[in-house]
Amino acid sequence: MTFAVHGLPVARGIAIGRAVLVVSSRIDVAHYFIKPDEIESEIDRVRTARNAVADELTKLQASVAQMGPNDAPHELAALLEVHQMLLQDDVLSGGVKHWISERLYNAEWALTTQLEIIARQFDEMEDPYLRERKADLEQVVERMLHRMKGTAAVLAPSPPRRKRAAAAHDDEDDDPTAGDGFDVPLVLIAHDLSPADMLQFKKSVFAGFVTDVGGRTSHTAIVARSMDIPAIVGARSASQLVRQDDWVIIDGEAGVMIVDPSPIILAEYGFKQRQGDLERGRLARLRHKPAVTLDGQRVDLLANIEMPEDTAGAVKAGAVGVGLFRSEFLFMGRENSARQTRLPDEEEQYQAYKRAVEGMQGMPVTIRTIDVGADKPLDGKSGSKQEHLNPALGLRAIRWSLADPAMFLTQLRAILRAAAHGEIHLLIPMLAHASEIRQTLSLIDFARAELDNRGAVYGPVKLGAMIEIPAAALTLKTFLKHFDFLSIGTNDLIQYTLAIDRADEAVAHLYDPAHPAVLKLVADTIAECRRQGKGVSVCGEMAGDVAFTRLLLGLGLRSFSMHPSRILAVKQEVLRADTGKLEPWAQGVLDADDPAAALAG
Repeated sequence: MTFAVHGLPVARGIAIGRAVLVVSSRIDVAHYFIKPDEIESEIDRVRTARNAVADELTKLQASVAQMGPNDAPHELAALLEVHQMLLQDDVLSGGVKHWISERLYNAEWALTTQLEIIARQFDEMEDPYLRERKADLEQVVERMLHRMKGTAAVLAPSPPRRKRAAAAHDDEDDDPTAGDGFDVPLVLIAHDLSPADMLQFKKSVFAGFVTDVGGRTSHTAIVARSMDIPAIVGARSASQLVRQDDWVIIDGEAGVMIVDPSPIILAEYGFKQRQGDLERGRLARLRHKPAVTLDGQRVDLLANIEMPEDTAGAVKAGAVGVGLFRSEFLFMGRENSARQTRLPDEEEQYQAYKRAVEGMQGMPVTIRTIDVGADKPLDGKSGSKQEHLNPALGLRAIRWSLADPAMFLTQLRAILRAAAHGEIHLLIPMLAHASEIRQTLSLIDFARAELDNRGAVYGPVKLGAMIEIPAAALTLKTFLKHFDFLSIGTNDLIQYTLAIDRADEAVAHLYDPAHPAVLKLVADTIAECRRQGKGVSVCGEMAGDVAFTRLLLGLGLRSFSMHPSRILAVKQEVLRADTGKLEPWAQGVLDADDPAAALAG
């Protein structure tokens, strides 16, 4: 039966494929694709775990049999017998083999997938006693998972692709549901995805994804946009409503997921998908055209990246530099077998920043110092102490760095050394106090002194501060005394100005980039930087949103930093703009009671 699930659109486009559910478990479960030659070894892992749990249960049954009736009730023996029966059930073992053999899921993923399918069958049973056996099945699977528990990444690199049979008809390619195998498009359905998960996701095969939770500017959404794949967040119960391997359509424009679509709906969305491909092809022609307005104003379109390897996409998109290198991604997803996080040392960071500089082929690279906390926990895990507080207002970004000067100095030394290989701008996040500015500048000087003492080569850097807290936007003159440039982080600026947790879908409707207070802070920052002859850019999501391009140009902004996938669309708006005419219009938007309506008009 066809039905729709609504959420928040965060990355445009259409994706059509089979649903891959990442089922939550009471223990950490690795989800990754294996190679075809690993199928038998993965099945052996399941078999070994099953046999080990069967031995455990057998020993428990033997010990229960030796107890007296007062020590071990009859129900306990019966329960252990039920667990043995569930453990040996062909539906469980056969299903697990299917997911390993046909989908190349690793053993743990295959096991939780089959558990979820069988659990749904239990839920539909009318007999209360049989329905309650679902809990027994979950306990059996939990025992097996504990036996197989490994340390693989949540989402590891993509599986090899298997071609359709040669005998397949050519016209099957027009029908996304035709055929099956490893080359079937896959879309990911999950309750949530951490930034560390998303980092692995970038290397994977999924054509789109949907999560139950999240907001338009949660980090999950931001990375989805950087990957330029359709995505929906805040879809509430999507992971409960969709079944494993269901055919689904993700409409990233409307924020709708259609489950089990009819042929007519499939044909309609297939047409939309092709139209989107044609539009991307038209935009691609602008790649090498300079971003200059109709009245001759040059505009710098820069890229936001997460890893050094992303520079290739930035160059391909026509970026004239990197306006934001989110260095925290170098620190994420680095747990060892003891579940401890190992931070990258100075040499590893230096090599990463050097690769980024070299990848941009002489163009400037702005590196933001580590910004963890809030929706970017360092270890990617939930259930931490932070959940009991308000992480968005806690120890994050520069506060975290100043609280661990040894870690911060390591990063600063690595960035300074990389600056010997090309132009680097050093960007400090979440500053609000003059005391924080003084501490930060002192540590930068100390890092230089350390490098001098050991005779290390390093280069000059321009120093910049992010304006993402209202207190910073209201004390700009203090900031401009110490920094060469400012970068407006609109995502957090909106969050803190409007007291909205941008990762919380429950208040997502209140997150408003066009709020008069937000626009005034952005406009005042741009104006003050221009008065003092200091550089200013916008590196938040507003920079890549074509709905705000004309407004920002009219306010005097000449440097935009965004996901590479958005550069060409913004460039098209720049090429059509006349800033002389936009300036009075932009002032009118600022003065309007309803700026959003004025923007749309």
